[in-house]
Amino acid sequence: MQTHNPIHKKLWEAIVSNNHSYDGKFFYGVQTTKVFCRPSCPSRIPKLENVRIFYHRQEAINEGFRPCKRCRPDQLQLPIQEWIDQIKRFLEKNWSNTISLDLLANVFHLSPYHLQRTFKKCVGVTPAQYLEQIKVDQAMHYLQETDQTMKEIAQAVGISNAQYFTTIFKKKTGVTPSMYRKSKGGNRVGSAYTTNDLLDNISQ
Repeated sequence: MQTHNPIHKKLWEAIVSNNHSYDGKFFYGVQTTKVFCRPSCPSRIPKLENVRIFYHRQEAINEGFRPCKRCRPDQLQLPIQEWIDQIKRFLEKNWSNTISLDLLANVFHLSPYHLQRTFKKCVGVTPAQYLEQIKVDQAMHYLQETDQTMKEIAQAVGISNAQYFTTIFKKKTGVTPSMYRKSKGGNRVGSAYTTNDLLDNISQ
């Protein structure tokens, strides 16, 4: 006779979808690895028959399960704003690199869908748009303070294609990099395109 798995359908769906909203409400352990995780853990989805549900982390520990090193269920969950601030600091520190949504999701132990949705809800723009604005701000500095070519500046801010760099720059500022350089941040461009204005209009 086949044994019925007692895991509630909603809990299993939360695990499969890496649903961050269930974090703190329950934890799940994997019998074959003796590891327990948060529902939002981006690790490979285990087989249903190998899963055990715990409503307190200590229950899992008492049963001999060890905390996952990716989602760290043994640590207190960060408030959403602190979590968002960590992502912003990561982007601001690594702006010259190519940072994909999947990479961010892996670093911060969330599903790409939930990370993007929550970040945009809190910040007003997607992580990619936020990173683009940082790159443009840095490019504005290079354009004003150096004699580097457009290709060199594009590469310096982590954009390999100079034409794409020009497209992004104009989308964010309303002028091409060459036009901005000629103005050297003068009254026409400086007054119309301050950094705060650009951040306010990043999603337009």
